[in-house]
Amino acid sequence: MSGFLRIYKSLLTKYPLGMQAVQAGTLMALGDQVAQNFVEKRNFKDLDFVRTSQFFGIGFCVGGPATRTWYGILDKFIGSKGGLVAVKKVACDQILFAPFFIVVLLSTLGFMQGNDINSIKKKLENEYTDILISNYKLWPLVQLINFSFVPLHHQVLVVQSVAVLWNSYISYRTNRDIVKPSS
Repeated sequence: MSGFLRIYKSLLTKYPLGMQAVQAGTLMALGDQVAQNFVEKRNFKDLDFVRTSQFFGIGFCVGGPATRTWYGILDKFIGSKGGLVAVKKVACDQILFAPFFIVVLLSTLGFMQGNDINSIKKKLENEYTDILISNYKLWPLVQLINFSFVPLHHQVLVVQSVAVLWNSYISYRTNRDIVKPSS
């Protein structure tokens, strides 16, 4: 295991954005599989691996790069140490980033599900507020701990690890009207 961690740390140092994209994609895919297996209780033959690959793609192309870039911006303009710095970062994260990122996430999922713009707007009208409220029940505390104690290069990993459960929730919420019953 120590060999794996050494390779991971080396790759994270050499390719921070790429590694964080890979880990975000992997953990988003895992969140979708948790939703399908444990929330929706699908049989193996009913698992939607296309949906899982879509979650991987969103994490890889959007989630990882966006959060890593955002955390870098926060670090540059607000700082990296201290309780007040962490509180300011959480406030910026939850007031500026979270509401916007939820729209991006839900819209991207909608397009990947083959929905047109009107369907996506309707989904946003129906789902956005509940998801944002749920976001505010979980993420401020997670981010306060993350910004207070975790070095910048590991913050995306911490968030994406917690996000396995969050992504399970998002996967379920965005697919519940198209979920096939298990046989």
